[in-house]
Amino acid sequence: MQASPVSATPPSLIAPPLMRRMACWLYEGTLLFGVVFIAGYLFSALTQTRNALDNRHWQQAFLFIVFGIYFVWFWAKGQTLAMKTWHIRVVDANGHALTQTRALVRYLLSWLWFLPPLAAGGVFRLPAGELSVIVIGWVLVWALLSRFHAQGQFVHDALAGTRLVHFKPDLPPRPRKFWHL
Repeated sequence: MQASPVSATPPSLIAPPLMRRMACWLYEGTLLFGVVFIAGYLFSALTQTRNALDNRHWQQAFLFIVFGIYFVWFWAKGQTLAMKTWHIRVVDANGHALTQTRALVRYLLSWLWFLPPLAAGGVFRLPAGELSVIVIGWVLVWALLSRFHAQGQFVHDALAGTRLVHFKPDLPPRPRKFWHL
């Protein structure tokens, strides 16, 4: 009889497939349109900004803070709405809920998805089309790097001491039909 191999990672801490994590990532981006819309409207109303280019850098800083509050809040609770939809949860390396400090570190490190290509675009003054291609290429490479991690985690998760895991909550008990009393 052949013994089954023992996994170094408990089943509850196994990373979801890369395609599911990237689908969740794209869905999160779609949901963030609403957050950007509300935050942008609030910023414009509070600063009396009439032109979209006025106060652009202050608005970007404001959105950075709003995104930080959004992600840190939900990650400390375990899941964003997109993560609930795709049955993904963020936990620390031991499988416990994140503290707000660890969620903040994860948020700051998650900007590695975008900052390097955007910085290169600023330094070399790349047009929007070329910058878009570089950002998309960087995101694909960054995502594929998770294939080289022992537990299949993204680089920013490994650096932050967090991990994405498959999580499907138990279904609530079904109500009994009145004729099955």
